[in-house]
Amino acid sequence: MSTREEILGNIRRGRARKGGERQRQQSVEARLSQPSRGPVPARADLDLPGLLTLFETKAKEASATVVRVGSSADVPAAVADFLAGENLPAEIVMAPDPRLDAIPWDERPMLSITRGRTGGEHAVSVTGAFAGIAETGTLMLLSGPQSPTTLNLLPETHIVVIRRGEIVGPMEDAWDRVRARSDGDLPRTVNFITGPSRSADIGQQLQMGAHGPRRLHIVLVDGED
Repeated sequence: MSTREEILGNIRRGRARKGGERQRQQSVEARLSQPSRGPVPARADLDLPGLLTLFETKAKEASATVVRVGSSADVPAAVADFLAGENLPAEIVMAPDPRLDAIPWDERPMLSITRGRTGGEHAVSVTGAFAGIAETGTLMLLSGPQSPTTLNLLPETHIVVIRRGEIVGPMEDAWDRVRARSDGDLPRTVNFITGPSRSADIGQQLQMGAHGPRRLHIVLVDGED
């Protein structure tokens, strides 16, 4: 018997003494069906208008930029204006998300749109978000065919379109939304994004875009869920 096999055997025997596989499975299922909630800061106990304001404030404190628009029809202009203001090319790679596809992008014909994932060759990405956490100004994005994770990490500029109905107070509420999804399956990856990427590890000098986008721009659709 190798050392590895001996160690694994000891682990298996130790686990068996604690009630067996079926009991462990029941314990895990019980925890998943009735998850405990952490403490919720009082600042996140607000009505929806208050949560929208708190989310915008916290996101800006984390160096993101935020613009509110009245409807999805206003999103293309908001994206085009941001790109022009930052002197960025009017070329974006967009997540193949039906909610993004429903936006009237053709009203801005100068925008060049590619749909799908990226390998790092695109400068600007546009995605949706599963939730916005007002407590910290954080975006929650789930991986999947309609939301490739590469769009969150590789382009230098990440634009996120989020709707007022996707804003929650604390992180616990965002996890409740994940658990309540109709398909019942957890995604392979959950990304939490608070502001653009940054690091001060080298010489205590803040560098933006150290391990992800150097710009995070949030378009908050305030007039519809």
